[in-house]
Amino acid sequence: MASSITDTLAAPRDRDEPSAQTPAALSFDDLPLRALTDEQFLARYKTDRFTASILASRMRYVVKHMSTVLLTTAFSMILRDWYDFAATISGPRDMNYPMSTGSDSLSIFMFTMPEGIRNTIEEFGPENLRPGDVIIANDPYRTGLHVNDVSFIRPVFYRGKAVAFVTIRAHQLDMGGVVAGGFSGNKKNVYENGLVISPTLLYRDDKPVRSAFNFIFDNARYGELLLPDIRSLYQSLLLGERLLLESIERYGIDAYLGAIRYSCDVSADSMREAIRTKIPDGVYEAEDGIDADGVDDTRDYRLKLKLTKYGDNIELDFTGTSPQARASINCGPLDVKAAAGVALKMLIEQQSPLSSGCFRNIDVVIPPGTFCSATPPGGPIFMYWEASITVLLAIYKALAPVLGEDAIGGDYGSLMLHNGSGLTKSGQPWLTVGNCGGEHGPWGGTKAGDGDSYTVFHVSNNLDPATEAVESDVPVVVMRKEYVADTAGPGENRGGAAVRRDTLWLADGEHLSIALHAKEPSGIGVYGGRPGTTQACWLFPGEEEGGAGLGPLLPADDSILAQSVPVVGLLDPETKRVDPNGRYYYYASRKSWAVKAGGAFRFQTGGGGGWGNPLARDPERVKRDVRDEYVTIEGAYRDYGVVIEGDPINAPEQLVVNVEATARRRREMAAA
Repeated sequence: MASSITDTLAAPRDRDEPSAQTPAALSFDDLPLRALTDEQFLARYKTDRFTASILASRMRYVVKHMSTVLLTTAFSMILRDWYDFAATISGPRDMNYPMSTGSDSLSIFMFTMPEGIRNTIEEFGPENLRPGDVIIANDPYRTGLHVNDVSFIRPVFYRGKAVAFVTIRAHQLDMGGVVAGGFSGNKKNVYENGLVISPTLLYRDDKPVRSAFNFIFDNARYGELLLPDIRSLYQSLLLGERLLLESIERYGIDAYLGAIRYSCDVSADSMREAIRTKIPDGVYEAEDGIDADGVDDTRDYRLKLKLTKYGDNIELDFTGTSPQARASINCGPLDVKAAAGVALKMLIEQQSPLSSGCFRNIDVVIPPGTFCSATPPGGPIFMYWEASITVLLAIYKALAPVLGEDAIGGDYGSLMLHNGSGLTKSGQPWLTVGNCGGEHGPWGGTKAGDGDSYTVFHVSNNLDPATEAVESDVPVVVMRKEYVADTAGPGENRGGAAVRRDTLWLADGEHLSIALHAKEPSGIGVYGGRPGTTQACWLFPGEEEGGAGLGPLLPADDSILAQSVPVVGLLDPETKRVDPNGRYYYYASRKSWAVKAGGAFRFQTGGGGGWGNPLARDPERVKRDVRDEYVTIEGAYRDYGVVIEGDPINAPEQLVVNVEATARRRREMAAA
């Protein structure tokens, strides 16, 4: 089997067609929007340009309101503070479920939504739908992502016909399985993974279906948070349905359906034009990979990419990629498609909204059974983003030489996600997911400037919970969250700096962290820039476990690392400092990390990649980096050839650049 994913609104395209067609050479259905006369526009969309634009904006308004309702009413931190969901509007079956509109949230959720909705409704049976229904599904092989990301789909009926689907895919705090919260890279098959929900009726006639609720709550932990979250999701869908029906009543069903198609065509036009004009015809190859699976560290996994661009079409062929992993670090073809879409939007087309039209000129080919196209039961999918990020990085690498200054440096590339659970001293269960590890970090540099040092990774788009919120929900003290000097990839525009986070645990617990990009930097350098550093994690056991009892605040000095237990990273065996030539410490060397109260973790993300020649960076910008502790005086000399004099700690505003010494040093580096 090979998976080829396109937006089926478009007619099949001839691969031999010339790369620079004139509008006169195209059929009516293929004409770009700007080439349509008013009469042609009306014939295609059943409405005028102004109304189509109004309705497209109106649909964005609808999903924003759906999102706001959920953000302000959800109970769990993963929705309330992480924004771990996406809301979309899709067209009816006779248009093949096109996704016209998505919310300002997780892009990987939205780019898997069109196929997820289509597969769910087709399997459920469109003839079985009726007003007042909500259908759910979470199977990664049907809908993408992982079992905790549940799709809540509501058909919108108008005059007896389902004319739209309003959908929210939202992370549920727990869906059963062998690990509370689900985040583990060690699960060996789909049966350990958690509760798999095939297309299932959750509400009928706007009343809860008892058997469906029992099915979920008999198999999932933390029902006291899941139930109010599900009720909030239901109310958000009701709002989306009401607002959409108001729009249809006001503008008419023909105009609404035309606007669905128009919204997809806008994105398709923009992506097609970007492909045609920004990437030269040719074949480009690259590879990327992840370190190991949850069984042992004897295997690493390599992604092979052959990108063929001809005219206004791209084919992404992943033939030759390593076989699927023996544990739940795999992803599926829909996740690959989503990551490819994010990569191409980031690199060549940032202007148009996300819709299923973005993929009309992009084909994805991937054989089954790779770690990016895993199959059940032996290819469990959970930590899907760690595998799919390799897709994005491979596309970045493949196109960097031809994009020139438009290339983008890699980000920190791995959530190094922390998952912890246990009981408080009073016996109350606690669970934290994605709040206390290396979940947020730096981006790479671009032609526009330095990479941001604290944000979400490229294939996502969510929020960072406030430290106060984290500490109020779970027994932890976040002792440090700061940037690490000399970790950003040097460049004319440097990458963002790695983020270091120290957490002190106040109760006994089981902890997991899945770090899969420690052997090589995810923060690749481009356009002459250099890569950032790799990620790492250390454990400092408390006195009760025979640890040093270092007190609540770990010293920032790396000399303290010698007293740690390495969790993951390429580290010097003696000093435990990050060392590209060091020993690889493997994240799953223990099934989980049992930590007594008083123990602490240190997480350090990778650094973002640099853009452009570091020797071209203005010395005054380097001086500001030293003042702000992104770069040390030694790093300024070593990486940028800039000689800075002064005391950055005690007199940071009195630093000066030695101009003559800098010119001399840069000449030496350029000649080397």
